[in-house]
Amino acid sequence: MKYIPKYDPNFKPAIIELQNFIDKVAASNEKATLTICLERTKGYNYIYKIDIFKDGTGHDEENYEVVERLVKTILWIAGGYIIYVAGSHYIFERLHADYSKDGKRAFDFGFMSRVYENTFKVLEVEEKDIPALKEMNEKLQNGLNGNRIGFDAGGSDRKVSASIDGKVMFSDETVWFPKINTNPDYHFEGIKDSIERASMYMPTIDSIGVSTAGIVVDNKIMVASLFLKVNEEDFNKKVKTIYIDVAKEFEKKYNKKIPLVVANDGDVTALAGAIELKTDRVLGIAMGTSEAAGYIGEGNALKGWLNELAFAPVDFNKDAMVDEWSGDYGCGVKYFSQDGIIKLAEAAGIKFDEEFSPARKLKYVQDLYEQGDPIAEELYKDVGTYLGYTIAYYAHFYDIKHVLLLGRVVSGKGGNTLLARCRHVLRDEFPNLASRIVLDMPDEKSRRVGQSIAAASLPIIK
Repeated sequence: MKYIPKYDPNFKPAIIELQNFIDKVAASNEKATLTICLERTKGYNYIYKIDIFKDGTGHDEENYEVVERLVKTILWIAGGYIIYVAGSHYIFERLHADYSKDGKRAFDFGFMSRVYENTFKVLEVEEKDIPALKEMNEKLQNGLNGNRIGFDAGGSDRKVSASIDGKVMFSDETVWFPKINTNPDYHFEGIKDSIERASMYMPTIDSIGVSTAGIVVDNKIMVASLFLKVNEEDFNKKVKTIYIDVAKEFEKKYNKKIPLVVANDGDVTALAGAIELKTDRVLGIAMGTSEAAGYIGEGNALKGWLNELAFAPVDFNKDAMVDEWSGDYGCGVKYFSQDGIIKLAEAAGIKFDEEFSPARKLKYVQDLYEQGDPIAEELYKDVGTYLGYTIAYYAHFYDIKHVLLLGRVVSGKGGNTLLARCRHVLRDEFPNLASRIVLDMPDEKSRRVGQSIAAASLPIIK
């Protein structure tokens, strides 16, 4: 390991720990193949294979420490509610105990059960009974044919665009307050109002594409901070199908079926970047209040993955900072968000006013750096070190050609310093990746303009 964060010297990059384990097993004569299959709705799955030490050879705990982190990573990248395990009874038993209602990973158990509306379970099977690989590759249209509406639901504003055969006829941005409203009718009417006003600039609506914060499954909202104050009963009754229900209103108006595609805003951000850069295999990472992400695969295809990297482990140091929500250690949210900067700043001895919010603490560090403070510079170098090793880890699961870095954390001088250190880590530690992965930070203007247009391109108009 050539780069060590100055203010987090005990950082154990996931990719380094994983590679050390792989090398150690490869040199052993007592190895077996473990297969993990993570399944979600409609039988879509993610299959991962790794050689481990055979059960009962004195390496059971060593196996599990690595495999459990891999399972946790895959779970939050791809999503799912069934884990099939073949090749190790010991690992099955441990996973079954930990990923249960009362286990160490009860948060993951409950979250995935809610998202996929099925009780989460871990099953032991023979290798021959592992389901066949079934991947979702929803190819996105290259053009913008027809009369399209694109809607982008953010936490502070909602954006909409109307385009006819790729020509933008109307775009609008409206301030709203979805996170503090308890009545889901407020959200419904706001979404409907934006689409209604956009529809006035075209003869009909041929499709509606939506970019929205939250986790989306089959056009349904399963979890989303936009509806934070809505009670569970109203959420299930009115929020879960809110975009489907809005689309039905316009189907009645135009007396026709209107194709609808709802996608996570992280994926649509990645798509907007892919359109702007004229490329594919784009991983977008937004560093702000948390770590948000989106991914567009080969051929500009959506894979239907969660891409909730905030909960994916990136540090194998068991004494690493614990995420308050999930109760787990070493997860991305504490490295690639304002929390990551604050954590390092406090380790460096920076004192914050007790009244400062997390956002204000980040701004304080950014101001220090703008004034030439050398400690603030080191903080951003440390985050760049985190990111360089973590992109190499993400590349173990994603096929990446381009990484887009977004969010408040990478704004200003700090973003440039962070990016430079990240590139150095990739170049010196992972030259094969450095030669094929491009890192970039798009400007704010192109992101805002492109988001609703990219959303409009989601549906296929036959």
